[in-house]
Amino acid sequence: QVQLVESGGGLVQPGGSLRLSCAASGTMFKFFVMGWYRQAPGKQRELVASINIGGTINYADSVKGRFTISRDNAKNTVALQMNSLSPEDAAVYYCHGRWGADYWGRGTQVTVSS
Repeated sequence: QVQLVESGGGLVQPGGSLRLSCAASGTMFKFFVMGWYRQAPGKQRELVASINIGGTINYADSVKGRFTISRDNAKNTVALQMNSLSPEDAAVYYCHGRWGADYWGRGTQVTVSS
């Protein structure tokens, strides 16, 4: 069973930055398509960014130019660098992995407020 554990959420002022990290258990991480999703209160969970095994990256239009996803297969981690945060980015952010099955972390709260 693969476990994904997020870290790095918290409270940040508008315009600030946060870096989320997700650590994965197991030895097959390098085969996983990894991504970050978010869910704000009353809204559906949405894809923020994804990175596949070849390094191809996709971003939601709302975060392009502000967020950067990266992965380190040697460390079994995927990160999301978030810059120029706005209140609209506030949500619970979930780490997601897919390799045959879907795996989810428990989520980490990101609050953007002055």
